[in-house]
Amino acid sequence: MLAAPSSHVVNAQDGTLENPSRTYEKKLGDLVGLYADADAFAKVAETDGGRIVYEVQDRHPQQDQGDLIFGITLMQPGQIGDEFFMTRGHIHATGNRPEIYYGESGEGLMLMESPEGETRIIEIRPRLMCYVPPFWIHRSVNTGDTPFVMTFVYPSDSGQDYDVIAQTGGMRSRIVSDGAGWKEIPNAAYRPRNKAEIAAIYATGDRA
Repeated sequence: MLAAPSSHVVNAQDGTLENPSRTYEKKLGDLVGLYADADAFAKVAETDGGRIVYEVQDRHPQQDQGDLIFGITLMQPGQIGDEFFMTRGHIHATGNRPEIYYGESGEGLMLMESPEGETRIIEIRPRLMCYVPPFWIHRSVNTGDTPFVMTFVYPSDSGQDYDVIAQTGGMRSRIVSDGAGWKEIPNAAYRPRNKAEIAAIYATGDRA
C-alpha cells in the first residue's frame, strides 16, 4: 500500500513541526563531556542542568530504504566557558547517507569532519541550505544570541552513530567566541583515527 502524501507546517520562530512522529530534547545535564571546560560545565550544570540546549521534532513516514525522515531542530543560545552551545553530533550509521539542513531563523554553523580528520565549516542563516555529503561527521553550533532553527531531511535508513565522536575525544575542532563572533580552534583532546578505524567507517556504506 502506498504511503499517504502529507503536508506539515514549519514554525521558524518557535522551532516546531506540525504533527511530528517523534519529539526529543537534550538538556545541559545530558551533555557531560561535550565541552572542553569541564569545571565551567559542572558549575553551570549544578544549578541549571535541566536547561534545554536543543530540541528535535521529526516525521518518520516509513523506515524502508528509499523513504525520507524530515524535521526541525531548535537550538538555544548559550556558552560553556567560551564554547558555544552545540549538538552531540553524529555520523550516519550507514555512512554513505547524506543530509540536508535549511536555515529557518537565527544563525549558526555546521561543523563537519571527514573520517581522516579534515574539517569543513558552513555558516547557516535563514534561507541558506547546507549539504552534508556521505561519510561526514557533523555537528550543529548556535553562534548567535537568539534561538537557531533549522529544518532537515535525510534517508530513513541512515541511522545515527554518536560514539564515533566520543571515541576520538571529540571532533578535531571546537567553535568558540572571539568576542565579536566565532572562531575555530583545535581540540586538544582529539585523537586521530587509525587506518583500521577509518576503514571501518567507510565499510558501513556497504550495508545498503
